[in-house]
Amino acid sequence: MTDITQNDAAAGGVTVTGDAAKRIAFLMQQEGADAKLRIEVQGGGCSGFSYGFRFDSEVHADDLIIEQDDAVVLIDETSLQFLGGAKIDYVEDLMAAAFRIDNPNASSACGCGTSFAI
Repeated sequence: MTDITQNDAAAGGVTVTGDAAKRIAFLMQQEGADAKLRIEVQGGGCSGFSYGFRFDSEVHADDLIIEQDDAVVLIDETSLQFLGGAKIDYVEDLMAAAFRIDNPNASSACGCGTSFAI
């Protein structure tokens, strides 16, 4: 298990913006005391891969743990191979509010923005 703070997150290759950390902390509080946000890369979607977001109270031995302020993000070792160098942000505009992952490993993305190819 790799436990890092946001300042050390570059070592894991993944960064979390301040806006994302605030929203994650808010959602964790709503979910319960042991909840942490797990981000996964899953097979599927029109481009081959998609991102999964869920709350998890279990931390696995191969998890990268990113802590920023009151937010905790878990990324498993397999997903980290696809997320190296990624930036996790939370964006609000007139149309929607959502987490956005800027992934330098993605060679293309589908039009709806929910899946990507490597």
